[in-house]
Amino acid sequence: MKILRRKIDKLKPHFEKGGRFYIFRSTFEAIESFLYIPDKVTSAGCHVRDNIDLKRTMSVVIIALLPSLLFGMWNTGAWHYRATGEAVNFWCCFWFGFNKVLPIVIVSYLSGLAVEFIFAQVRGHEVNEGFLVTGMLIPLVLPADIPLWMVAVSTIFAVIFGKEVFGGTGMNILNPALTARAFLFFAYPAWMSGDKVWVAGLKQGGEKIVDGFSGATPLGEAAIGNFNNMPCWCDMLTGNIPGAIGETSKIAILIGALILIYTGVGSLRIMLSVFAGGLVMGLIFNIFAVNDYMRIPAWQHWLMGGFAFGAVFMATDPVTAAQTNTGKYIYGFLTGLLAIMFRVLNPAYPEGVMLAILLMNVFAPLIDYYVVQANIRRRMKRAVSKGH
Repeated sequence: MKILRRKIDKLKPHFEKGGRFYIFRSTFEAIESFLYIPDKVTSAGCHVRDNIDLKRTMSVVIIALLPSLLFGMWNTGAWHYRATGEAVNFWCCFWFGFNKVLPIVIVSYLSGLAVEFIFAQVRGHEVNEGFLVTGMLIPLVLPADIPLWMVAVSTIFAVIFGKEVFGGTGMNILNPALTARAFLFFAYPAWMSGDKVWVAGLKQGGEKIVDGFSGATPLGEAAIGNFNNMPCWCDMLTGNIPGAIGETSKIAILIGALILIYTGVGSLRIMLSVFAGGLVMGLIFNIFAVNDYMRIPAWQHWLMGGFAFGAVFMATDPVTAAQTNTGKYIYGFLTGLLAIMFRVLNPAYPEGVMLAILLMNVFAPLIDYYVVQANIRRRMKRAVSKGH
């Protein structure tokens, strides 16, 4: 590592002001800061010293996503071989899924970082580390058979229109990963819905399908009223179901949630309030129960689709979520409430958590505004009462 450090120090003057490659300084700084701790410090005024910066925060989220990623690789292979009727061991399933998922991750990072680097060069800014998480989240919310060119197009769209047009990381109002999924859902719905997109090998129709095999997800079965074929709650908990790469195993998601909560990177207030909102909406539907979908136990909605993944990794995005403590409870509760409402009342759009989070992303600043204004009025009343 010392050799690499000396090499970087030798090249650095060429990328500083007056150097031959000054125009590419943003690219060089991004590579250097990725490899080593930045050597920049504040020179004046009061400041707080802390060992946590954006790069380390993003690294914690990546670590929290690894259980879902690794399980998703195995699950992709397991359901492929289940569809073809082949009996293989754990490592064969994992290797098949690894070869399916890894290219999606690589394309996501390459296409997204390319846009990030271009915008940084044009603006003369440093490349922000925010895409390190977005580049991993996008593959985890997609089917394993999604064409790679669609991954590239949706990622580029999400980075440009979901983030860069607002000014880059920290300025965007929409979650970029969900923006990519929403773009794919509306632009290429045939690749994001149905019972053949969630199991690798079914979409192209080139595999031998076992008689009676169904690649439908629990949400897909519920949407068409096929409640008798829905998997049991234990399968939905462990992830033994078809679905998006990283959204099936609730145990893997729980491990990630514990990592985020323990390190203080993820907001426990938002996570709990999202689940609370989903439970309340589910109980309301149980009370009326005018159809079979409304009769599903309220707690079971937590295990279906991407609700848990969205609550832990999407709704807690520190940029697009509410910032005030009270606002986080309101934001999370309404997100969970709307997610189950969209899911049940519109079976044609079963994955309501995506729309719910994006909708609440838009309203998060408004929620914070009224929370702050309420605090100001409360303090003003206290000040007036003390004055009298």
